[in-house]
Amino acid sequence: MAEFVRFVNNGASLITPAVVEKVIRKLPVWKAEFTQIDAPKYPHLVDQLEFLADAVEDCYEGVYKELPYFAMAEAVFALTYAHKQVDIIPDSIVDLGHADDSSVVRAVIMQNERAFEKYAKSQGISWQRITVKP
Repeated sequence: MAEFVRFVNNGASLITPAVVEKVIRKLPVWKAEFTQIDAPKYPHLVDQLEFLADAVEDCYEGVYKELPYFAMAEAVFALTYAHKQVDIIPDSIVDLGHADDSSVVRAVIMQNERAFEKYAKSQGISWQRITVKP
């Protein structure tokens, strides 16, 4: 997991407000795409991606102002990574294709657990539903 944490931290360091703005414009389509992910080995992945997308949108729109910028940047990186057609493990590989996506998302959630748990509570979202389990 340490490698994914370094990968996420490095990727998040490249997230600028301009990148966030571009992602915000694409998020409605990405959210729809995420609902189509078929990854039974990673049953929380779709909920986790939706949660991160909602957190980014709420933060960007000023609905929620308590999320630290680095948590939002890491969430944007995870969303971008999950959307990419080419990543470390191709999504087309049965049973393993979403392992890297899940690991990136989990690294983001684990590193920012307190901040995201606080956001979940403010939105009436069960934190248990957004577990850091694969």
